[in-house]
Amino acid sequence: MLIVSVAGAAVAVAAEVADYRRRNRRDVDAVGFMPWRGIALVGVAVAVLAAALALKP
Repeated sequence: MLIVSVAGAAVAVAAEVADYRRRNRRDVDAVGFMPWRGIALVGVAVAVLAAALALKP
């Protein structure tokens, strides 16, 4: 479960980087369609839940 937690955290970090790049783009008309903020939220939720289950005594 710790591997799942680390993977969820990696997805969250990658989504935050992608969201930062989307917000600071040069071409205002070149918008994407991926909901990066939602993907980051799901990644954090998976990471926290998996960590809690992995560390359960």
